[in-house]
Amino acid sequence: MNTNTPLQGGALALPFTKAADPEKRGEVNRKDAALRLPYARRLPDSVRNHLVAMIGEYVGTVLFLFLALGGTQVANNIHTSSGLSQAEVGSNPQQLQYIALCFGFSLAVNAWVFFRISGGLFNPAVTFGMCLIGVLPYLRAALLFFVQILGGITAAALVACMFPGPLAVGTALGGGTTIVQGLFIEMLLTAELVFAIFMLAAEKHKGTFMAPIGIGLALFIAELVGVYFTGSSLNPSRSFGPAVVNHHFVGYHWIYWLGPILGSIVAAGFYKLITILEYETANPNQDAAAPEHDHHRHASARSSYGSNTHTYGNFADRDQKSKAKQPAAVGSPGMGSQHDMNSGLTNGVMHAGQEDNSGNATNSPGMGMGVGHDTVTRLGRGSSYAV
Repeated sequence: MNTNTPLQGGALALPFTKAADPEKRGEVNRKDAALRLPYARRLPDSVRNHLVAMIGEYVGTVLFLFLALGGTQVANNIHTSSGLSQAEVGSNPQQLQYIALCFGFSLAVNAWVFFRISGGLFNPAVTFGMCLIGVLPYLRAALLFFVQILGGITAAALVACMFPGPLAVGTALGGGTTIVQGLFIEMLLTAELVFAIFMLAAEKHKGTFMAPIGIGLALFIAELVGVYFTGSSLNPSRSFGPAVVNHHFVGYHWIYWLGPILGSIVAAGFYKLITILEYETANPNQDAAAPEHDHHRHASARSSYGSNTHTYGNFADRDQKSKAKQPAAVGSPGMGSQHDMNSGLTNGVMHAGQEDNSGNATNSPGMGMGVGHDTVTRLGRGSSYAV
């Protein structure tokens, strides 16, 4: 198939225009006015980036919840072969599985689409968890929180307007579940989802590009478990939006806020525990590009939100005078390139392959495990544990 790359900026390839002519489209790409919105260059980069993230997160949340709530509307309103409604016959495994599939697949698809724009969070509880582990600044989180709630209301309103029948997508306790049980169900299921996001998306590794699939499956299995008992919200905006549109808040609506928030705290606490203990040393070389018997490997630098590396401890003594030769770091997909590891100072730490003022190449501890050593050190951590 003979195709061109997309036009840059705001130009549209309308018929009989330069943008639509393969021989003249280069003129459009070179025009500065066509690449930017009017007056957009006057916005500081930080403001523009926040605006882009808010727009992306709002649209992503709307699409995620519209598809998920739309599927729930179908499952709850469709009549059985005998002509009875779901309310008359009660819940059944096929109905619950349909709802779980809609939520899991919708999250996987939309997270994969929007993660380059805003991170594809779509959930205030996930946003809060990202703040707790230091991935997301609180200012950005507050902005995303607002548009996520607004997106939940918008999605529920669209489902109510576009699909026939009463809006039947709210969350409520069922199966004899008490309020306390519902709170802990929401907490544990959210913890499982948030921890999956930490390990698959926040942690950078060879399989990070496949993270949306694992995250969608995590939500799918959580929905299978909890949808009968609590509606399996795991997301305050998912419960708040339908409640606003229906003008009906159950007396225990608060569990759909407190439960997911507590779940994020549990997930963040466990994540911090295993990172402090450097979990990579317990099962090493899982992301190594070399064969398993090869001891040379490196771990990716942890980065704060889009910029500098941050450390999780300073337990290892850094021997700057060591003359021992360090093996070259092995790059792997999704973990950063060799150039990334050799490109300047990060928080005052010299990376492997740089030269000091005397012109001699210097090595920094924490880049990998050398042959004959019995410790594994992690780039950006500074800590080491015996293997």
